[in-house]
Amino acid sequence: MCSFNRRSRLLRTWLFYLSFHFCLTLAGKMKIVEEPNTFGLNNPFMAQGNRLQPKVAPSPVSGPAHLHRLAGKCFSLIESLYKYEFCPFHNVTQHEQSFRWNAYSGILGIWQEWEMANNTFTGMWMRDGDTCGTRNRETKVILLCSNSSKLVQVSEPSTCVYSLTFETPLVCHPHSLLVYPTLNEKLQEEWDEAEQARYEGLITEQGYNNLLRDIFQDAGLLKSNKVTETVPQAEVDSGKPNSLQKCQEDYQKQSEEIARLRALLTQNNISFESQPNEQKGAVTVPAKDQHLRGDTGIFDLL
Repeated sequence: MCSFNRRSRLLRTWLFYLSFHFCLTLAGKMKIVEEPNTFGLNNPFMAQGNRLQPKVAPSPVSGPAHLHRLAGKCFSLIESLYKYEFCPFHNVTQHEQSFRWNAYSGILGIWQEWEMANNTFTGMWMRDGDTCGTRNRETKVILLCSNSSKLVQVSEPSTCVYSLTFETPLVCHPHSLLVYPTLNEKLQEEWDEAEQARYEGLITEQGYNNLLRDIFQDAGLLKSNKVTETVPQAEVDSGKPNSLQKCQEDYQKQSEEIARLRALLTQNNISFESQPNEQKGAVTVPAKDQHLRGDTGIFDLL
């Protein structure tokens, strides 16, 4: 009887070690799931604030027409413990590859506007992402030529500001990222006028850049910061031209008003010449030939 009990205990011990060794072998071959833990995001009982929620809506699709075919598609990249997903003209998201119950998933930016320099689209800006300290996360997307469309690199050059490199054959043509061809005829004419005015020295570099920004905003390439004004306020600020056409219209109105006032003074035998200048022997210049300080040389276009 004792011998039987001893054998039974030995058998149970042997089975235990065999089962333990078998479990270790299976665990060594187990593949880690490469999808984020979305239990918290999809759980209907979870507070709504814990789900991915964009702060703003994406801007309309804009820029080169051949890039519009990317709208509605998404491209992903796994680096280290995170999966990044780039959806052109929509957003950029980040998902932690972890089984933790509170694994991080967040928005790194929502499509807002283009970055442009020297008549070339140099990047896509995704802004107004999740809160990061005192600011919101944002991402600049750089487009490079390649044989296929894919997300190849993500970095964080500064806190809460990310840099994403996206390769695609859609930008391989030398003219694929030119800004001017994407504008309509009216905006192209405005750009031509601004270029001519800068070439002739009639506007400063800052004035030229301001005109370009207005053109790009009207084209939907930049997010407009213009505030809708009431009629009285617009009349007060009408003396601040924001385009060549507005500048020319204001100059015409001012010239007509000056002519009317001169005629009125002449009828009443009132001299409009400056007496102090005459006493000093200074030459009085007619009002139409006066050139004020600042960026007013643009009036000479008339």
